[in-house]
Amino acid sequence: MAAAAGLVLKVRQLSTTAARPATKLVKPPIQVYGLEGRYATALYSAASKQKKLEQVEKELTRVWSLLKDPKLSSVVMNPHTKSSVKQKAVNDALAREKMTPITVNLMNLLAENGRLRYTPGIVSAFGKIMSAVRGEVVCTVTTAQPLDEANLSELKSALNGFLAKGEVLKLETKTDPAILGGMIVNIGEKYVDMSTRSKIQKLTKIMRESV
Repeated sequence: MAAAAGLVLKVRQLSTTAARPATKLVKPPIQVYGLEGRYATALYSAASKQKKLEQVEKELTRVWSLLKDPKLSSVVMNPHTKSSVKQKAVNDALAREKMTPITVNLMNLLAENGRLRYTPGIVSAFGKIMSAVRGEVVCTVTTAQPLDEANLSELKSALNGFLAKGEVLKLETKTDPAILGGMIVNIGEKYVDMSTRSKIQKLTKIMRESV
């Protein structure tokens, strides 16, 4: 009950039309979890009502870049810095960028509650929501070595076969030498481990059980 009340409060604080009666939360097409997910959901609702979803998405990416600046980071990410000082530093930085009140209100709320460290998670959660809005299916493929163009093209063709009509593949590739070979695929809610490391681990387990 308290969590729900807190979420409504966040939505009201994110809204730039506080003088109007509170309206219902606009639900995103997918659910995102955790504290970051709750902030991202409230932000989606506020931005959706004002038809500024894409603008806020771009601004969030810029915000995180600003917060990584050593000079600003030394102030806003310092747990010993007063909330009022953090708010002023964030406000000054965002004012120079001419960000929307929605984004400014979010960052003020995070600074006030000492939660600016959750910014990257909120940016990520909001990005997932926006991918769903565009019909994108995020797929992450991890390989031991970077894929060449031929293999990448073949992989995209195979992955597109998993998509429903109207969905768009958003492919992200990563390298991790620790998997030795093969690949690990995350697409939507599906997870497939076809790595050499996984095969060795399974083989080792079978051999141990047979002794």
